[in-house]
Amino acid sequence: YDAASEITVTAGATQAIITAILAVVHSGDEVIVLEPCYDSYVPNIELAGGIAVRVPLRPGTFRPDFDKIAATINARTRAILINSPHNPSATVWTRDDMLRLQEILAPTDVLLISDEVYEHMVYAPAEHQSVARFPGLAARAFIISSFGKTYHVTGWKVGTVAAPAPLTAEFRKVHQFNVFTVNTPMQYGLAAYMADPAPYLELPAFYQRKRDLFREGLKRTKFKLLPSEGSYFQCVDISAVSDLHEAEFCQWLTTEIGVAAIPLSAFYGDGFDQRVVRFCYAKKGDTLQQALQRLAKL
Repeated sequence: YDAASEITVTAGATQAIITAILAVVHSGDEVIVLEPCYDSYVPNIELAGGIAVRVPLRPGTFRPDFDKIAATINARTRAILINSPHNPSATVWTRDDMLRLQEILAPTDVLLISDEVYEHMVYAPAEHQSVARFPGLAARAFIISSFGKTYHVTGWKVGTVAAPAPLTAEFRKVHQFNVFTVNTPMQYGLAAYMADPAPYLELPAFYQRKRDLFREGLKRTKFKLLPSEGSYFQCVDISAVSDLHEAEFCQWLTTEIGVAAIPLSAFYGDGFDQRVVRFCYAKKGDTLQQALQRLAKL
């Protein structure tokens, strides 16, 4: 990617997502989102006048259902929005997944918005398969990254969008008027910090230690662990712990036990409840240990 014509610094990844959508989605256009999904996607599409078309990931495994994706594409489909590593499920798309998506999109003009903010939090044997690795995808894609996620400074709100020059030109027409620029001191700070590649190269090991500690502790509870291949999330099945619905369980867990969790139903448009909740292990070791002690008593 050419830094001058194909990479844009943004005020965080969330701004990058809405700007990409506003740049290419027009009234009546359809945009495919894969549920469960991050909560800004659908409102962003609706703000642009588009129609969000929800295609569920496979319940239980949260793998993409490519037959359903292919069946959903039609003449009104303007774009598809994907996210790997995935929030909230912590799954990671494989090379075969990306090749299958490339095959599906090849005969179409459908654009791709790839939310890759957890790209440096992928755990062996999984590997991050950026859309940038696949020419047939990269040529139609906005690829979104987050310095905040990578360097533990989410409050600084700095991200990037990489896209071919023609797409970047359209992106910047909107970016200029909804942000204009991104705060300069933080950009200088990040640029200086990136002179040493160690922090982002060591990030997977840093979070994998936290993931392994948290998963090992959860094995002593009644929760059923789902895979955590990437991001800093851990999903669990609560069926053996409670008969409550996900949202009710999370409210009870927070107020009565003092451990916070998020219901996966919050990431679905219809509130689909599959008895799965999401923990976050991007915490200090002492905090994780306290949480595990409380969860072990359930």
